[in-house]
Formats: sequence, C-alpha cells, structure tokens
Amino acid sequence: MPTERLVIVGDAHLGAAPRDVEEALLAFLDEVPSLGDSLLVNGDLFDFWFAYRRAIPRAGVRIVSRLGELARRMPVAMTGGNHDRWGDSFWDHELNIRFSADQLSLPLGRGRVLAVHGDGLAEAHWRGRLMHRIARHPATALGFRLIHPDLGFWLMDRFGARLADSTRDAAVLDAAAARQRAWARDRLRDSPDISLLVMGHTHRTANEELFPGRRYLNAGAWLDGLRYAVASDSLVELRQYRG
Repeated sequence: MPTERLVIVGDAHLGAAPRDVEEALLAFLDEVPSLGDSLLVNGDLFDFWFAYRRAIPRAGVRIVSRLGELARRMPVAMTGGNHDRWGDSFWDHELNIRFSADQLSLPLGRGRVLAVHGDGLAEAHWRGRLMHRIARHPATALGFRLIHPDLGFWLMDRFGARLADSTRDAAVLDAAAARQRAWARDRLRDSPDISLLVMGHTHRTANEELFPGRRYLNAGAWLDGLRYAVASDSLVELRQYRG
C-alpha cells in the first residue's frame, strides 16, 4: 500500500537528552499510526549508536523495542545521522526497518521523498567537515568494531561531542541553515523526480516550496521542543508534540 501521510521525526539525541525527551518520544510513537501511515526517522535518533555484530547500546533499548513494534503495523524507515549512522544490518534484519546510513528515497502519494540527514553539507568550520569525513570512512567503523563495546561506548561518552559542531551561536546556526537550504534548492533543481526533500541536522525548522509543487522540509529537532512533521501530496505541516 503506498504511503499517503508520512510522519517525520529526528534529532532526538537520546542518551544525551533529558529523560523526559525519551518518555515523550515513547508516547509519540504510540500515536504515530493515528497521524499517518508511514514513519521516517531522519537521523540522530541517538546521540551515539553503533551496532556491533552481537551487541546493541543498552541506553536505547526501550525506543528500539517500540520502533520494532511499530514496524509490525506500518512501514518505518530510518536514515543515519552523524551520531548514529553505524546501524549496519541491525535495523533491516532484526526489526524490518528500512535503514540507510546516508539517504533514502521513499514514495509519497504520487510523488517521491528524498531523506538526507544533512551532516557534512552545511558545517560552519573545517574541523566539522573533517570529522564527518573521518566518521563516514569504512576504516573508522572497522576499527571501532574491534574495540570491546563497554570501552567503545565509554570513549563516546567522553569524546562523542566531537562528532558534530556543537556551537549554540545563533549567527553560525543561521548560516548553516542557509547553506543547507541552498543545497536543498540545488538538489531539487537537478532532480525533478523529487517532490519533497527532507533534511535535519541543523535543528532549524523549514518548510518551503522552492519549486512549484516541490518542497524542502526540515522538521526541526525532537530534542528542541518535541518537533516533528507530517507530509502528504497536498500538505506539509510542521508540528509540536503536546502529549
């Protein structure tokens, strides 16, 4: 059955977020079937995620279980972000959640959605761009896989902030959001088959028709105000979860 209403959420950064952010997300996932007929989690669901062959992070087990339950009722898709793209085959094989470390193309009504988290495309500093290149390199994941999980997660607790430019400077964030919008415009211009381009990462909301009938959407961050979006052929809405 084709998707007619797509629910979009991302940037929850669970593990670093306050406990009530996770509790709200659990409640939200229970309500998703009443909001749409498919769910997209567009990166950085976790502040750090790495799927070892025989181990998964303990901190995310409640959300993982709830997503698995939801995937038995409706299609669920997920892109990786700069904090959690190392999902390997876990999401697809264990939970029947369609996962891509980088980007996904999804049907929506008569159109098509391209979902991209957005890291590495709008970074303010060269150090951020360099870190994204290192994090994406296959050798990085291979090396991390050789570390015992307890040590690996301890290292990320200590140094995980370096996975992204964590500035709160409003001017820097505005500039990053503007660069992201420019990238989205170029991609929509060059890909006429895309009706909706979805990004995250900057934690800045956006909902713009950049070309007739074709939009750029950033749902904002679940971490910052419990933000999400619902999209269909005819309407794209930015929303805030009230519980």
